[in-house]
Amino acid sequence: MPFVASSRMDSRRTSSYCSTTTIVVFVALGSLGLVAVWMMTSSIVVPTAISGTQSDTNGKVSRSDPTSFKSHSGEESSGDDSDNNVQNEANSFAEKTSETLINKVGVESSPKDKEDNKEESGDGSQTESFNDINEEETRETNKEAVGLDQDTKTGEKVNPKDKKTEEESKEAENDEKITEEKKSNQDEISDDGKTEDEKDSTVEEKLDQGGKNTQEFDGNEADQLKATGGNEDFPSGVQSELLNETNTQGATWSTQAAESKNEKEMQEGSSSKEETLDSSWKLCQVTAGIDYIPCLDNEAAIKMLHLTGHYEHRERHCPEEPPTCLVPLPNGYRPPIRWPMSRQKIWYNNVPHTKLAEVKGHQNWVKVSGEYTEFPGGGTQFIHGALHYIDFIQESLPDIAWGQRSRVVLDVGCGVASFGGYLFDRDVLTMSFAPKDEHEAQVQFALERGIPAISAVMGTKRLSFPSKVFDVIHCARCRVPWHIEGGMLLLELNRLLRPGGYFVWSATPVYRTDQENVGIWQAMTALTKSMCWEMVKKTSDTLNQVGLAIYRKPSDNKCYEQRTKDNPPLCQASDDPDAAWNITLQACMHKLPVDLTSRGKKWPEQWPLRVEKVPYWLNNSQLGVYGKPAPADFTSDYEHWKHVVRKSYVSGMGINWSTVRNVMDMRSVYGGFAAALRDMKVWVMNVVSIDSPDTLPIIYERGLFGMYHDWCQLLPVIVEVDRILRPQGNLIVRDHVNIISEIESILKSLHWEIRLTYSKDNEGLLCAQKTMWRPN
Repeated sequence: MPFVASSRMDSRRTSSYCSTTTIVVFVALGSLGLVAVWMMTSSIVVPTAISGTQSDTNGKVSRSDPTSFKSHSGEESSGDDSDNNVQNEANSFAEKTSETLINKVGVESSPKDKEDNKEESGDGSQTESFNDINEEETRETNKEAVGLDQDTKTGEKVNPKDKKTEEESKEAENDEKITEEKKSNQDEISDDGKTEDEKDSTVEEKLDQGGKNTQEFDGNEADQLKATGGNEDFPSGVQSELLNETNTQGATWSTQAAESKNEKEMQEGSSSKEETLDSSWKLCQVTAGIDYIPCLDNEAAIKMLHLTGHYEHRERHCPEEPPTCLVPLPNGYRPPIRWPMSRQKIWYNNVPHTKLAEVKGHQNWVKVSGEYTEFPGGGTQFIHGALHYIDFIQESLPDIAWGQRSRVVLDVGCGVASFGGYLFDRDVLTMSFAPKDEHEAQVQFALERGIPAISAVMGTKRLSFPSKVFDVIHCARCRVPWHIEGGMLLLELNRLLRPGGYFVWSATPVYRTDQENVGIWQAMTALTKSMCWEMVKKTSDTLNQVGLAIYRKPSDNKCYEQRTKDNPPLCQASDDPDAAWNITLQACMHKLPVDLTSRGKKWPEQWPLRVEKVPYWLNNSQLGVYGKPAPADFTSDYEHWKHVVRKSYVSGMGINWSTVRNVMDMRSVYGGFAAALRDMKVWVMNVVSIDSPDTLPIIYERGLFGMYHDWCQLLPVIVEVDRILRPQGNLIVRDHVNIISEIESILKSLHWEIRLTYSKDNEGLLCAQKTMWRPN
């Protein structure tokens, strides 16, 4: 298959605003961003106004993908070949030359932050981890504290306060020349597997604790760190691997924007004004308050809508002028309760809403109890608990095989997402969604609980997922009128459902006998039959006193060809089922794949084998994103991420993973990062930018999930990151040192703690932690 890139299709430009960047964030999604980890790797966006000059940013950063991709204007652009390829994987770090590692830890926090850290974070902070391991070395090597700033051209660290004399500068240059000569002359490998170059490498540690201490270790002292257990706390070689993360190479991958462009007309006009960040931050003065989501709470745009009968007012309407204000924190906000306890209860003050408890408490959705909001695990159709309901579904249809055949589920109208939350116990990953409506903060509740969920609505546009990716789609009293307007909304589920996949419908028309419900059931029966869906089970749950019907989508086109009426019609051949960004719904069905090597023709391997298995529809004739044949590219990416996660993310970044639950990878390629974390108690929202190679179907094929997004739609992106990221959440950015320097400056203005910076060969790495600070 050709791997396509895509660009956004609305009126605002992308190229004039954005440059590629890499960010990993440990966050929380919702208006606070209930993601525990957020990762951006060389394809998220930073406003070009942030970086020093636009031309420099575009020339040095945006060229990471040399593939000829179609932009949103239909023109083709090509990048240059990158030196960082999959072939330069992390495993070769022992052969690398000297590097500079700057580790900033233990930045002084407010008394309240310290108290919260003690209460919720345990011993997972970077400061404690580093100090515990290196206390003895610190006493021996501490030097007088100096303030360091990064030279954005070289990646080296300089002291902005103490101006060097010209002679000192020359001495420094001479030292660098001597070091370079050593690098070129030394190629022998020492007994422990390291080159002499590496032994001459310098590791600088800066500790900010009352007074600032600068530590410098030579190669031998770095070995001493390893001997004391410090080898996985900021080892220079492992950090270098992060910078070796592969850049995209030439490949004929399409993008979501290119796919979507063929489905609709380009909107006229664009804003040529480049937004700049205001250094004097202010709180957002909006009606939504702490729940403010700019693209869903755009009151001006919503007031301009002429129609709302198809939930247009619940769809995305991003503001023309991107907000630069900061969303306030809830009063009394505390670090979230850890998983799995968070599934049962959260701090009330973190999501201070009571309406759902008032209207849904009798159905065991949610209850307020003192300082907690509790979730008994029930739902409208499963008052006696989600686990009983989940097992009842499998007992009714054993072929559904939770956690084996059925791995990736879409839950429509999820409420507080208890169904998806308890499917984790069956090794199932559920993408839950619900609109931001009168059921205040239902998605925010889900995310605070540590359950995947997004704010979305079945309205007039396609959902932002590729076709044929969900093993099961579930609707429990989801309040969607499937049977009207030619079944347009049910046909959208048909687009998303994998051939041979199941639709589980638990709603009153299945089991109630009043006139309205009987009429809906009859309409649904006629519609599903005309769509060639087979009803494989209709049954009742005596405990919950509800019924459900289970339908199976066909695996081939035989039924379509045998229909006496072409209603609903088949989609035009030019209608791309994978086009999903801002595409208007149509009441039609796409033909199913015929070629045995086409995606969707075969069911994936059973979980967990599918996470490692190269999708059968990738073959050696296809060029992968990183320039290798697609199967080898996939495998190399997975091996790379397993190694980096094991050696650096888990134990070398100072992250206390027991406090991490919600993770976002803002630049997923094959989902290797998420796959490498699969044995941990986290879930990863994989995001594929619409301007990146469209690899999201691969992510779903391996039993993971994600969505398309346009990071240029809201600028400045760092403000959006601050909105989404939880206080005490972590952001990790990998990019050109110029971009890293600019991002560091912005984060400092937001009073974030810069925990770590590292640079090598003009590439940089930054790790920062959001604090509780908000402007007055």
